[in-house]
Amino acid sequence: RSTPKPSSAASDVYKRQSAINALSRQKSLAKTSKTPGRTQLINFFSLSDTIRLVDLPGYGYAKVPTTVKDHWHIYLDEYLRNRKCVKGLVLLVDIRHGLKPFDKMMLDWSQTVNIPLHILLTKADKLKRGQQQNTLLAFKKQLRDPITIQIFSAKRALGLDVLENTIREWIKDEI
Repeated sequence: RSTPKPSSAASDVYKRQSAINALSRQKSLAKTSKTPGRTQLINFFSLSDTIRLVDLPGYGYAKVPTTVKDHWHIYLDEYLRNRKCVKGLVLLVDIRHGLKPFDKMMLDWSQTVNIPLHILLTKADKLKRGQQQNTLLAFKKQLRDPITIQIFSAKRALGLDVLENTIREWIKDEI
């Protein structure tokens, strides 16, 4: 079976290439690049008067010097420890690659500070449905509760409803 086409409700999201753009239903709210590591600052995106998505510097495949990554680690840790309003973290992991050391650090860190973490296995449209499911199961075996995980494709709006429900659950007391 092939990956299903997006529903009519999601069809306007079809061409968007980032999770933030898909969530906000805007084509270019978050700028995207083919070069990993372009996000080098903390970027805030207001969804309402009280709700914001925060895009943190990318790590995984970022082509930046180790000193820059070390700098990001220090500020990321400080930001997340001191921001009491953080309701949850969404960690983007390319479905075609395993968990990287930074990903594993974020899993441990989220449990240490008791912040919910949800993993998006991105670029799922690059794999067939069977491969998606097998990869999801393999990832699940590596995780501990309460970490959650799902398949996601911003390009096809695959899993957008699951992501929205996860975030809605985190912020239910704010809306």
